[in-house]
Amino acid sequence: MDRPWFKLKAGDESFLTSAPQRMADTMEIARPAGAVWTDLTSDETLSWCRLLAGVSWTSPRPFGPGTTRTVRTPLGMLVLKEIYFRWEEGRRKSFYVAEATAPLFRTFVEDYLVEELSPSSCRFTWTVCFDAPPAARAGNPLNHVIVRSLFRDTRRHFGVG
Repeated sequence: MDRPWFKLKAGDESFLTSAPQRMADTMEIARPAGAVWTDLTSDETLSWCRLLAGVSWTSPRPFGPGTTRTVRTPLGMLVLKEIYFRWEEGRRKSFYVAEATAPLFRTFVEDYLVEELSPSSCRFTWTVCFDAPPAARAGNPLNHVIVRSLFRDTRRHFGVG
């Protein structure tokens, strides 16, 4: 059975600062920036996040603006189609969700920023922003729990306390 798809409003750089719901986690990682970037763009990216069942790149490499990927949650409860509007190779990437299998968000944007601190360490900032339609806003506390879980799993993956 085919599931319905719900279109979301495209997000951009300005949504990262104006979103009604914004969560960010900054972690200093004792690994070179290039190694962290490789993890964040690998075919197994985010496999360490327990609340995700899979991330699939749907565009060929090399990646850049316009790159697409699909993210699935366990049991296929939610599937998201993402489009990257920014891609600064080795440093920063940002996407918006174009379509989802549930009407949970009007707009959803994420930003990943990797900054070298030294040849053997970096700072990774992951920002998640969204706007839920009025009927779905009661789920905002649960969305915050889910995002915090993704941050926690990522900290564990990179060995950050």
